[in-house]
Amino acid sequence: MAKIKTDGSDYYQDRNIKNLDKIDLILQELPPFCEDYLRGVENRTSTLTRLNYVYDLRIFFDFLCRKKFRNSKTIPALTLEDLEQVSDTDLEIFLSYLSNYIFHNKRLSCDERAKARKLSTVRSMYKYFFNKGLIEINQTTKVATPKLHEKEIIRLEGNEISSILDVAEDGNGLSKHATGYHEKTKIRDTAILTLFLGTGIRISELVGLNNESIDFSNNSFVVTRKGGNQAILYFSEEVGDALAAYLAQKENDPRVSSEEHALFLSLQYRRITVRAVENLVKKYAKIVTPLKKITPHKLRSTYGTALYRETGDIYIVADVLGHRDVNTTRKHYAAITEDHRRSVASAVKLHKQEDDQ
Repeated sequence: MAKIKTDGSDYYQDRNIKNLDKIDLILQELPPFCEDYLRGVENRTSTLTRLNYVYDLRIFFDFLCRKKFRNSKTIPALTLEDLEQVSDTDLEIFLSYLSNYIFHNKRLSCDERAKARKLSTVRSMYKYFFNKGLIEINQTTKVATPKLHEKEIIRLEGNEISSILDVAEDGNGLSKHATGYHEKTKIRDTAILTLFLGTGIRISELVGLNNESIDFSNNSFVVTRKGGNQAILYFSEEVGDALAAYLAQKENDPRVSSEEHALFLSLQYRRITVRAVENLVKKYAKIVTPLKKITPHKLRSTYGTALYRETGDIYIVADVLGHRDVNTTRKHYAAITEDHRRSVASAVKLHKQEDDQ
């Protein structure tokens, strides 16, 4: 398939095209029936989801060829009849196998969440062909999903929030090498961190922002959520000031192309990448809180925590963060209710005070 070129103004279109190219490449390694499966789920899944499906299925089929069929079959030669031969025990062995396996000459391992995701992918494929009447046996329903332990919410506290913004602005604590670049990027980096901490935006949403996404008259901006839906988010004056400072710097930089739509640019004056944003967050966070592994998602959690503490309204938090299911929000921020419980612990008096008598 010939690759489609775009002008780079639509980050999500570009990302989808790249994902589709990767899917087409991996499909060449998989059994022919996988193409039918992907076509069947196309209208209810994103390209990124389908890309993760083919990654997961490639590992599953590699396992079947190695362990189930003892190398008597190759992955492209697998058939739907072979899928019917897979027992629930085989699937349990597959989950165990994922703890320590070799793929493309690399030793890999999956944690409980990665195992659960791969099992979910395999189940989805089996369910599709079973519902279509193309296989008569679906043993995936007999296999329990690995138990997922709740992750501790890692976030920045109040003084750490101020500190990371200060480091981004003044560069104190950076290595000599990093300091050399800091003068060029400090206004951009401060705007990025302020936007994360002041709105709870996802990293993909931030990277996908264009200049025209920002509306200073309403202190708002448009983001493309998971699934492709657009939403309007609002920001504070503090966030607005950081964004305005960065836009002013861009307007005064003759190296910024008038045809470049991306809001946040790299040092090469192209749309900044997800990896670059992850690295800059890590760089500043390591100075402020070396014992915490702070990522862009943790900055999102920091905002969600602060918003919940201020409002006490889980539905507002879910809406602003773009969670489709409020239970997702409640699960992530349940620990914050401990603060509320602690704060009211002394509200009820058991012995009347002298003033009450």
